[in-house]
Amino acid sequence: MPISGGKRSHLAASSASNLWESVGMSSDQTMRDLMANLPVPEFESTPWASPPPLAQATVAIVTSAGLHRADQDRFVGRGDVSYRMLDRGDRELILGHWSSNFDRAAYVSDHNVVYPIDRLEELAADGTIGGVAPRHVAFAGNQPDTVSEVRLDTGPAAAAELRADGVDVAILTPV
Repeated sequence: MPISGGKRSHLAASSASNLWESVGMSSDQTMRDLMANLPVPEFESTPWASPPPLAQATVAIVTSAGLHRADQDRFVGRGDVSYRMLDRGDRELILGHWSSNFDRAAYVSDHNVVYPIDRLEELAADGTIGGVAPRHVAFAGNQPDTVSEVRLDTGPAAAAELRADGVDVAILTPV
């Protein structure tokens, strides 16, 4: 069950860390070891992009925290390659990411850890960026090893929605 709103539990947030510690392992180190050996896809070419200066750019967030609003379908487990569009003003979001390697404690304290929308608003207010996009994108982070469907299908579809919103730059917040 996703943890959301004011109903978050510190017990749920710390259970994954306690599991790793009980067997004498650091979940951070375990994840680092796994990531160090994860194959990275190679591409024949990289599309050329010329974004405007950051002070003129509209910036969006793309997170893999599985965030969604209560009125949206929740992510349904490993391999859910769909995405959710999040409106700029949304703050009451449900964290749909679940994994024994993911400690929810930081998100419980501050949603900006996985979805730095308030930090973007501050950067726009002080002129560091041109503006905050009207919508942002959430994927579920628990994807198959190849992420080919995201890379070839839902990723480009989400990118097209962001481009239609006038987005110049996307900040990726992998979870």
